[in-house]
Amino acid sequence: MKFIFTIIFLCFLFILSGCNKNKESEIILDSKDLELQMIEAYNKGLTALDEGDVLFAAKNFNAVENIYPQSIWAPRSILMAAYSYYSQDYYGDAIFELNRFLKNYPVNQNTAYAYFLLATCHYERIVDEKKDLSPLLKSKKYFEIILSDFPNTDFSLDAKFKLSLIENTLASKENYIANYYLSQKKWIPAIKRFKYIVENYEDTDYVEEALHRLVEVNYILGLEEEAKKYAVLLGYNYQSSDWYKESYKVFNKKYVNPKDKIKKDKQNLIIRKFKELFK
Repeated sequence: MKFIFTIIFLCFLFILSGCNKNKESEIILDSKDLELQMIEAYNKGLTALDEGDVLFAAKNFNAVENIYPQSIWAPRSILMAAYSYYSQDYYGDAIFELNRFLKNYPVNQNTAYAYFLLATCHYERIVDEKKDLSPLLKSKKYFEIILSDFPNTDFSLDAKFKLSLIENTLASKENYIANYYLSQKKWIPAIKRFKYIVENYEDTDYVEEALHRLVEVNYILGLEEEAKKYAVLLGYNYQSSDWYKESYKVFNKKYVNPKDKIKKDKQNLIIRKFKELFK
């Protein structure tokens, strides 16, 4: 038995030494050859990308970095490999390449683009935000980096737009949970969720409803001053909102929406005219 283990160990050493020799043979190259190899690999990558063979394209772009990682072509080739994967929805591979780029070349001139593509990859991976928020939160994180660190780039405008969509989706989830608690008469958890929307998603479509619900729930609990505080806030910012009119009715039970009154008057007129036909 010992003899067998010895043979296996010697075979392992032989294979390992063979790998080291191959590694050394790859490193011992003059600069001229390296440059030609880089150009050739990069061009092959571009051709493969143009032909739609993204895996072969990425392999060639990665070869550029492996040949000469200190060259200016190395960071470019990583980004090209990332884009190759992204172009055919290989988001996991693209994310891996982009994280590697940001780790190895954090002050590169194309850092803003790397963050933008990384944020976009996570955004494209969103399948069901109700079940898995991680892609949504990761894309939010990287879009925010673009706005804070690279506000004057071409990517900031799109990042701002995507962030508004993400914020609205997150607020929607919070609103859904808050209304569930409300339907179950779990007042305190509902208040916490609606407050969270007001404090963290003030620019979304759900803040008006959240403010109204805070008026409604606090009034139910007998906290009229607290309810009035949110009613004033809702009225100050969204006086023309239907939610403000609903909040107004909480304190004024006899309040009738002018639109509803006009509609009712029209209906009454139709009924009167109909009755007159049979007089």
